Amino acid sequence: MPISVRKPRSFPAVTAPLGAIVAATLALESLRPGEIALLLTDDEAPRALNRRWRRIDRATDVLSFGYGTRAGRVSGDVVISLDRMAEQARRFRTGPARELARLVIHGTLHLAGHDHHAAAERRAMRALERRAMSASRAHVARLARGFARAARPGAPASRR
Repeated sequence: MPISVRKPRSFPAVTAPLGAIVAATLALESLRPGEIALLLTDDEAPRALNRRWRRIDRATDVLSFGYGTRAGRVSGDVVISLDRMAEQARRFRTGPARELARLVIHGTLHLAGHDHHAAAERRAMRALERRAMSASRAHVARLARGFARAARPGAPASRR
């Protein structure tokens, strides 16, 4: 089933590695991707969605909208703020590729039914995030290479 990625035109090629990260994360839960859309955008879309669906009027890094699991296949949308991603990468002293991967994993775990309202849920979700990051190491490296190529002067804009 398809995993689609919608992103700014000037953003590096991320479709293949992000799709692989989603699939690897779901595999840890013995699940597979169904119809999953990743939307990489600025702060405005997540803020509007946060306001509408959660009644919280502020930007957020990632929102997930699950459409259910059928025959072991998970479907839904994950919306990621690239503004928050960049700010958090600086704050956490990590690269943008690693932070983007973390947010995709976090959103995918929400689609798989995980939450983090209670302390025990937070601990379990963080442990799953660490496992998924480890399982996705090669895909995160591909993301990082894409970011590095895009940062070079004169690098062509990505079309994927």
